[in-house]
Order: sequence, then structure tokens, then C-alpha cells
Amino acid sequence: MPGSESARLGRKRALPPCPNPLFLQWLTELRDEAREKGLKIQYTYQKAISSLNKYPLPLQNAKEAKILQNFGDGICKILDQRLQRHYRENGANAPIHRLPKGAPPPGRTDTHNNLAPKKNAAGGEGKDKGGGGKKTRKREYVPQKRTGGYAVLLTLYRQLQIPGSRGFMFKLELQAEAQHLCDKSFTAPDLGSKYTAWSSVSTLIQRNLVEKTHNPARYSLTEAGRALAERLASAEGEVRNGPEEGESEGDEPGGGKEGGEGVPGIVDLTGSGEDEDEEPPHALKETVPSVTETRRNAGGTCSSGQPSRNLNLNGERLRPGAYEIILCVDFIETTGGCQHRKQELVKELQRNGVRFDVRKLNVGDFLWVAQEQLAPVPGQLRAPAGTELVLDFIVERKRMDDLCGSIIDGRFREQKFRLKRCGLRRPIYLVEGGGSAAAHLSIPETTLQQAIVNTQVVDGFFVKRVEDVRESAAYLTVMTRYLTKLYQNRTLVRRSRELEGDGDEVEGGMPSCSLISFAEFNHGAVKNKCQTVREVFARQLMQISGLSGDKAAAILERYSTPHSLLAAYEKCSSEPEKEKLLSGIRYGKLKRNLGPALSRTVYQLYCTQGALS
Repeated sequence: MPGSESARLGRKRALPPCPNPLFLQWLTELRDEAREKGLKIQYTYQKAISSLNKYPLPLQNAKEAKILQNFGDGICKILDQRLQRHYRENGANAPIHRLPKGAPPPGRTDTHNNLAPKKNAAGGEGKDKGGGGKKTRKREYVPQKRTGGYAVLLTLYRQLQIPGSRGFMFKLELQAEAQHLCDKSFTAPDLGSKYTAWSSVSTLIQRNLVEKTHNPARYSLTEAGRALAERLASAEGEVRNGPEEGESEGDEPGGGKEGGEGVPGIVDLTGSGEDEDEEPPHALKETVPSVTETRRNAGGTCSSGQPSRNLNLNGERLRPGAYEIILCVDFIETTGGCQHRKQELVKELQRNGVRFDVRKLNVGDFLWVAQEQLAPVPGQLRAPAGTELVLDFIVERKRMDDLCGSIIDGRFREQKFRLKRCGLRRPIYLVEGGGSAAAHLSIPETTLQQAIVNTQVVDGFFVKRVEDVRESAAYLTVMTRYLTKLYQNRTLVRRSRELEGDGDEVEGGMPSCSLISFAEFNHGAVKNKCQTVREVFARQLMQISGLSGDKAAAILERYSTPHSLLAAYEKCSSEPEKEKLLSGIRYGKLKRNLGPALSRTVYQLYCTQGALS
């Protein structure tokens, strides 16, 4: 046939070499560095590499590369800086269209192989079909000893070995347990760097070694991660004597930092090539028994002889006298809106001698933190930042006009819902104004008063009524002094937000209590963070008039997603049965029924075709 005769058989023609190998090499190095650190910019570098490979003409400088796709000002600036350094090191007439002697050719790549070496069908070294160059076998990815990835894998594996293990760990629990296996801090980055040992977890997840599920996040080992962690556990403490199978003699040993200790074929997952400094010891901090050690004690006591019921402790405690109670004020309360009124609050607090700090709070307007007091370090401008634990009291301030506006646009119910989930046990509503302040609002004063009463009686918030800004400042002053006295003889222990606190306890003759850190509290209260389907479903339900947070929670206990609710409607045999599906669900402390009217509204919202009448 003519069509078959014209078909060309055989190997494809080899692609010509890139006319800009020096730029290609630098982009490859930038991409590999970003990949090791788990940065998303690695994909931008990869796109630039692909564009450069397709360009057939030599470039004299990086500015000429702006005509190429995916070459922005940032990449061109970096390449120009490297080009100037190349000229300084090799002379002004140094060639840029060929690599220096002894440098390996960068080769042609695409977005699929990502410059990774390939193996032939036999599993060993082979030749590329297009270029004919040798390709070395890709070495297995194993975390270096005493790095973040190594510590996380080993900690999750050891947790699985505990009888009755739940098979996963929460973030703060995992950080506390893995810290003694890692030379780098899981929470504080090194000087001049923004990465911690925890940064390596994203690489473990990308390589399908660790699995992250649920919200709050739960971390567990995959099958591949468990196999690798088992090898790490068995090889711990061994000394490497020779190259691993499949490696050449010239490969860098994968051992640890001292005399080549560690595991064969090691790659650092933390993305930092700098020497790791030890954390400065804090005299005011004291480590507590780890969760694993506590669980291993069969007698119910930890190694220090204290009761082991505190399975939520995360490794830090503040002794009495080692911290100070500070009022935190949301910056919205000091800026914007009526500037005079907000500055009056600040002046009143200053006049009352209250130590406060203005910062961004993702939920609430005022709260109190126990701030660790650390002595300044000689030679440093500022004293090191100490631990901050959030006390269990948070205040939401509402003026009558603000209360009216929040009820109209739906913020009022949402704020109450978020305050209940913020992790602090004693939320307070500070209602400012009344009487004449509510006379000219768009909602009747009786409706506003009823909303305030419902907040206290139905929702369970403590409500404090004041007349003006001066009384608000007075109340915050009294609360600050009360909390300072309440916590002055207490030992404060950091706990994870995911785990329930045990309340007040007596330890060594002194009461203690568990609190969450400010950083974890504020991060967990972010309004627009990524949400689960369950959380979005709860927000949808709470937009229905008359459907409160308790009622939404009761529905979610039985139907956690819209899909499960729609599936339940499909199983109903008649229309009346669908309308009454949710009427028997009980909610709240009194266990009242949801009722047929609200059940019918939810059914119409999710099952009516077209617009609702």
C-alpha cells in the first residue's frame, strides 16, 4: 500500500544539543535545590528548562531569554547574576555556549523525566536511544540520619510497635516525639533560614512514604514508608563499610555526620546544606516524659513518678515565676473605623497600667497569653522569643451597631461557631452599649436583647454588659489582674489543640494546667483556610434560618456529607417521608427534636430542582 511504503521505520533522529548548555545547567541546579526543599517554584524552573531546550539559537545574556515562555524577570535576574560571576571567575572572554572542561553535559530533558536517569529493561545502566550517552541507575531515596525525615519515619514506625497503637500521630505529638532523633528543630528555623526539620514531611508525602489524612491532620506510614522505616530501625547505629550495590566508587558515602555512620544511599530531605547549630538551652523550659515513654509504663506512672494520665503533653512546661500574663488586643480594635473611640480604649488600658500587645487575632478581639520571660543573650539586639501559651479565656467585643450588622449579614452565628471551635474553654461576649445606643438601628432593640440572651442561655457563652469604651477597658483590666493572680502559682504545660486537656492538676504540691501555644491557636483559627467537606457542609446548614450550630452538629453526626444526606433521601419511598427525614434528630443538652418544619426546609434546599419559591 502507498501509505505503508511511505512510513519511515527505525530509530528517531537524535535531538541536537542545546545551544545554551550553561544556562541549562544553572536552571537545572536551581530546580533541584527547590525540589529538595519542597518548594513549588521547582515547577517554574522545569517549565523554563523545557522552553530553553526548544530554543535553537544561542543567547548572549539572560535578558534575551525574556522572549521565551516561562522566563520572567526573576529567573532572568538570577541567570544574569550567575553569568556575571562566571565572567569574574573565568575572564571576560569566557565562552558561555559550551560547558567548562570536565563538567557533565546537562542533556535534553522534558517535563516527564525531570532530568532523572533512566534504567534499561535489564535494570542496569543503559544507553539513551536518542543520544547514546550512558545513564546511571537512580539511587533510592533514603533520608539522612538525624534529619527531619529520618526522625519522622522512625518515630511513626516505633509508634506502630506499641501494643494497641492507633496507627497515626498528630502534628505536635509527632514533633515532640521525633525531636530527640533529629539535630534540627522541628519548630524554630536556623538563623538565616526559614526551613525547619518539619519541612521534610512534605517530601515524605510526595514520595508516598507518609500519609496525611483527616482534619486535624493525622500522619501515618504507607506500606513503602513502613518498609523503609523498618530498614532505618534495623540499620540504626551501623557503620557503612563500602559502596551499596548499584553505586560507583566515586559516589558520595551516605553515612551520617560522624565517621560515615548511617544508612546506605542517604539523601538529605531537609533541604538545608548548612551546618546545624544546637538550640540554646532555656533554663525556664523543662522537658516532660514523652508520649511513647508514658504509654510504655504499665503501672500508670511516668519515669518521674508522676501520674501518666497526661497523654497530651508536648514537651514544654513553664514554672511559676517564669512567665508573665499579657493581654493581646486584635489590631482591628485599634485601627480603622472610629479612630477616636479605638484610641480611647488603648489610652484607658495604658492609664490603668495594663501590659498589652497589639497583634492579629484570627478569632476573637482580646485574649491572654502566658509569655515566657527569657534573659537577653549577650551580643544580640533582642531577647530570644519565648514560649507563649494561650489562657482559656477569649473575649469577643460587640457594640450594639456592630451586633445589629453582624446579625443581618450572618457573621454573628458564624463567629459564635468559630469561638466554640477555637480550642479555648471559656469564651466571653463583651456587649457594649444599650438603651439609646440601639434606638436608631435597623433591628428592633427587643430583637437585639433576645439575641444577647440566646447567646448566654442557649449557646452557653458568658455575657458581660458594659456601657461604653471606658467600662470595657476597666473590665479587661480587672480580668488581666484576676488571671495574673489565678495563674501565679500554676505550672503551665503545652498541649496539642487536637488533644483534649486534662484541666487542673496537682503536681509536686503545685496546681498545673495544659494550654495550647499561641502560634497553634492562631493558625487553627484561620477563617479562610482549606476546609473539609464536613466543615463546608456545616457552613451551608448554618445559613438556613433557625438552624443553629447545635442543630447543624446533630445533623452532621448522622450525615457527615451532602452525599450521605442525598443518599438517605433516595432511600425514602415517598415525598412526606423525605420531608420528615431529619425531624427526629435530637440536638442540644435538652435533646429536643429538630422538628418537621426545619426538616422540610433542609429537604427543599437540597432536593428542589431549580430556584426555591
